[in-house]
Amino acid sequence: MTEARPTIERVRQAARAAHPPLVIAAHGTRDPEGAAAARALTALVRAVLPDVTVGLGFVELTEPGIAEAVAAAAAGAERGAVVVVPLMLGKGGHVRRDIPEAIEAGRARVPGSTVAYAPHLGPDPALRTITLQRIRAVLGDWSAASTTVVLVGRGCSIGETNAEHAALARLVQEEGGFAQVLPAYLQVTGPDLAQALDQVVRLGAERIVVAPNFLFPGSMRRWTHEQTAAWRDRHPGTPDVRVAEVVGPCPELAAVVVDRYRAGARRLDDGGATPVYLSGLVLRGRDVLVVGGGRVAQRRIVALLDAGARVRVVSPTLTPVLSALEASGRISWSARAYAAGDVADAWYVLALTDDPAVNTRVAAEAETRHVFCVRGDHAAGGSAWTPATGRSGGMLLGVIGRREPRRTAAVRDALVEAVRTLADR
Repeated sequence: MTEARPTIERVRQAARAAHPPLVIAAHGTRDPEGAAAARALTALVRAVLPDVTVGLGFVELTEPGIAEAVAAAAAGAERGAVVVVPLMLGKGGHVRRDIPEAIEAGRARVPGSTVAYAPHLGPDPALRTITLQRIRAVLGDWSAASTTVVLVGRGCSIGETNAEHAALARLVQEEGGFAQVLPAYLQVTGPDLAQALDQVVRLGAERIVVAPNFLFPGSMRRWTHEQTAAWRDRHPGTPDVRVAEVVGPCPELAAVVVDRYRAGARRLDDGGATPVYLSGLVLRGRDVLVVGGGRVAQRRIVALLDAGARVRVVSPTLTPVLSALEASGRISWSARAYAAGDVADAWYVLALTDDPAVNTRVAAEAETRHVFCVRGDHAAGGSAWTPATGRSGGMLLGVIGRREPRRTAAVRDALVEAVRTLADR
């Protein structure tokens, strides 16, 4: 038995090494019950992902912060790769700005670390199912068809986020079969909760459920109850109003977090962040060595000439296009195989033969001479990568991807079209 335990532990450690750690990025609250709920959800996620190190960080008010959680996770990860799932229903300022800034602060503490930032939780069909469950739990003897729901959201200064909440209200109405569902907001925008309650009463509602669309207990839940009670006090004899519960830590919510984590982990498996520093080379009047004279070399040489480079080609043969360029004096050609010393005096080198062994030798000499080198057969074996480029609106646009040339080209094409569209406005 004593021999088995270390073996089991080694298996568990190996399994954890194979899966990037997860950091759940929660909002933060002064309400101890809300913080406890976030930790309870984290425990549920850990139970579903026993081979994953699951951490928790908060945007504000509660410790630890997201930057600290990301740094700790990256430092303990085998490749420094981490997945961050924002525990947010809407795509407001926290999702768009605060969490990404905290992620970058955490990454800065662990050089070379990589973070896959997963999408926020909503809208997700599983979350709508939970919302419907919370509403139905307070219906009692009311039928859905005779019940009006006021769906309460946080509210923010971003119209798109407020529109997501309004769209959710419509989906809840259609999927739940309620008489009507109206959105309300506690902050920034309207209608506020009292205004929404006034509106549904004017429309003839006799049975009303106030449904807070929040994850955990906290200020928003408390304000929802307080404002509903205050509205009742101001409107004695009005229709009955019941308040549903927030989502809370539950297996269904944990499953959504796990789905987001797995999507982020797949992105890391696909290559994660491209490990290069994007820069523009000024090659006008500078010597560039191209080893290889085939079609790939032809494409690159034309672009190099457009940039004003002095191109020197080493290859036993040339394509007809390259032969014409050599005949016109636009490129120089050594009609032979690569030899040691060819990299001398070059500012930039491209190893583009169909022989990996030759390309390896070219890259090795370039590395020794501190000259950046592109390898056409094995990008990671070189010290520079060639972007997919396009021109639009007076700009040269470049995209560098990792192991997905078709996707890289598609992104390049989309950028070119986007710039063209902006220029036409």
